[in-house]
Amino acid sequence: MNLIVAVDANWAIGNKGDLLIRIPNDHKFFREETTGKVVVLGRKTLETFPQGMPLKNRTNIILSSNPDYKVKDAIVVHSTEELMEELKKYNSEDIYIIGGDSVYRQMLPYCDVAHVTKIDHVYAADAYFPNLDETEEWKVAADSDEQTYFDIAYQFVKYVRAKPEMA
Repeated sequence: MNLIVAVDANWAIGNKGDLLIRIPNDHKFFREETTGKVVVLGRKTLETFPQGMPLKNRTNIILSSNPDYKVKDAIVVHSTEELMEELKKYNSEDIYIIGGDSVYRQMLPYCDVAHVTKIDHVYAADAYFPNLDETEEWKVAADSDEQTYFDIAYQFVKYVRAKPEMA
């Protein structure tokens, strides 16, 4: 299972229910990675999308604790257990966790690949992603050259979960 996230220099991902910055190349990368795939997200993240509608050309699975929550053109599940059961229907490599912070935290233990856009800037934020650089569990598998959007430098970094050493 994959996750895809954009973080600032402090691993922040959002503020007051919105992204920290919108970088067109990051959105392009996101589209290329997730189109035709399964995306898993929370209700609050869905509500930040245009008209609060699921993403086109993807299977959208929304995690919401509200048992009455329904979304046109999306699958709604109400617990991690229900989500894991639903995800069995899909190839794990085609599943992308796309936020927000509580969904990332719940699903991180199940992910093997993390696509992280690292933005070399610090923003005011109230939502964070766990710092993968501070754990031996995750290793950098690939990274792009540094890119810029106006005066903001950023880089695409692919992390993979380190395989346990064989005894």
